[in-house]
Amino acid sequence: MLKVSFGKPTEKILWDIDPYFNFNFEHEWLQDDLVKRMIKDIDKSEVLNIYHIQDPVLGQISPWLLSKGVKALILAFNEPNLYINGSACGDNCAKWWLEIGKVKDIRINLGHIMHFDGEFEIYIENSDKIVHNMSEFISEEIKYN
Repeated sequence: MLKVSFGKPTEKILWDIDPYFNFNFEHEWLQDDLVKRMIKDIDKSEVLNIYHIQDPVLGQISPWLLSKGVKALILAFNEPNLYINGSACGDNCAKWWLEIGKVKDIRINLGHIMHFDGEFEIYIENSDKIVHNMSEFISEEIKYN
């Protein structure tokens, strides 16, 4: 399940997505279909193999040149024990946070209102509640940010 906390975290959080990803990335992570779909959707790029990604603007790139949002999602999927700064990601990552949360328990901290579409289940750590839509999500967020 996707677990969200709002406000200043009381635990150690991964703020610097890029350097952590760049030093801990494992090429095998690119073999997963969910990871490939996230890269295609967010960065509009196609994984060619575990070393190369085809970007529509830059041509062939290494995984180290992916966007910060995709890097955060890949980290959450492959290292679910990390507590990640979700505010490093745009709203285009929201559906992917939910997708990962369907298969793994992951934690993010948000300092802003991220827009999640439709019905969903997100556990709000601050209030120990599960919210199911944006109205409930915003009601919880405004209490803590």
